Amino acid sequence: MKMNPPSSSTPSREIPVEAMNGFAMLGISLTLLFAAIALLIYTLHGLAPHTGGDAVPQLIAVPLLIVLAIFLLNGHFTLQPNEARLLLLFGAYKGTVRQSGFFWANPFYSKFTKMSLRAYNLNSEKLKVNDKHGNPIEIAAVVVWRVADTAQAKFDVADYNRYVNIQSESALRHLASTYAYDLGETTDTKDELTLRSGGDAVSTALMGELQVRLAKAGVTVDEARISYLSYAPEIAEAMLRRQQAQAVVAARKIIVQNAVSMVEMALSELSERKVVVLDDERRAAMVSNLLVVLCGENHASPVINTGTLYN
Repeated sequence: MKMNPPSSSTPSREIPVEAMNGFAMLGISLTLLFAAIALLIYTLHGLAPHTGGDAVPQLIAVPLLIVLAIFLLNGHFTLQPNEARLLLLFGAYKGTVRQSGFFWANPFYSKFTKMSLRAYNLNSEKLKVNDKHGNPIEIAAVVVWRVADTAQAKFDVADYNRYVNIQSESALRHLASTYAYDLGETTDTKDELTLRSGGDAVSTALMGELQVRLAKAGVTVDEARISYLSYAPEIAEAMLRRQQAQAVVAARKIIVQNAVSMVEMALSELSERKVVVLDDERRAAMVSNLLVVLCGENHASPVINTGTLYN
């Protein structure tokens, strides 16, 4: 037997609707209720004819009016600012009310599907992942999100809160594996973005990936940024020593470059002003002494020559 492939589900879309003013319908409901009470009193006190044919319709009308009034009263509901209510009629989605206030809708609507539109602040737990070069790191993020499409959030995912948590963790893991932890871990280029130096660019990348992942749940991301970043405890000490060594090498490199420039300038000035004429051997000795003084970590102790230059 030939079977047709399952068709892809169509994303739900929110239908904005406006509910009726609740105070107007409340007046109508109370009027019906008071009318039923007045009719009942009028009938029981014999203000109407006592013939059976005349009293029966009134006695039938009283409970009908009461039931109708109670039925209409059941259609009232309230919404606070940044709240929405989905209207479902026998399982069919009819729309979403987003305005705040006191409203009335068809009592047959299921009005228990209230949903908050406020922004939520998600602080993820520390995740132990590997960066671009396989170094184990710990990372956490802060995500500010809110429901943008109530129909998608309600009908396209089972639990949109749990969905946000799972997708946020997945996006953070993927982000960590895309970038290196720091510049010391990459030899591609000094301008390459890293988790430590990326700043706004890394936050923008995280926010963009989250928005793509959460669009199915009708959720929009207002902000996303890394809140915690460090090496995993098992390699933190080793990586710290490595960073310190790299910092020392970088500092010594700058010192040597500047020292060579100063020596070159000194030799050039001495030669141009003809302060002293040095042969190659004495020039080499002078260069060596200057470099020792300029590049040494400790203060140099000068030795005063009381003889001639060549003694």
